[in-house]
Amino acid sequence: MDKEKLNFRVAEREDIEGIIKLCDECFEEKTNLDYAYRIFDENVNDKNQIYLVGEYDGDIIAHTKITVIPTIYENMNTYAILNHVCVSPDFRRHNIATLMLDEVTKICKEHKCKTIELWSRNFRQAAHACYLNYGFVIDDAKFFIKKI
Repeated sequence: MDKEKLNFRVAEREDIEGIIKLCDECFEEKTNLDYAYRIFDENVNDKNQIYLVGEYDGDIIAHTKITVIPTIYENMNTYAILNHVCVSPDFRRHNIATLMLDEVTKICKEHKCKTIELWSRNFRQAAHACYLNYGFVIDDAKFFIKKI
């Protein structure tokens, strides 16, 4: 793999189909494209919602969503949550996730984030190793969800 052909950038509307295809491949979500376009269009001007893509030879091979959350709480300050951190299976083991996390860190510093958080499903052991190697630590918390 030629790293010179790899480019990270903020996603544009034209990238949505590639993002959804990649996330479907990595997470088996089966997201409806019309839904994805609608949500992207509704939030494209929100500076705190950033869809980041990694592009190689014109194809989207990596992606994450960064949500910057400013708070009124001094200790918590401004922080970011990542979701859908993924690299195409065909491009794994080439340090792409680490390079993407470098770009995420740069963006989060520009937004004056104090921390970067993410959650990852238990079955994603290789991803967990990547996060730990990058310097993330397992926090003393539980992830709760309530469907409404």
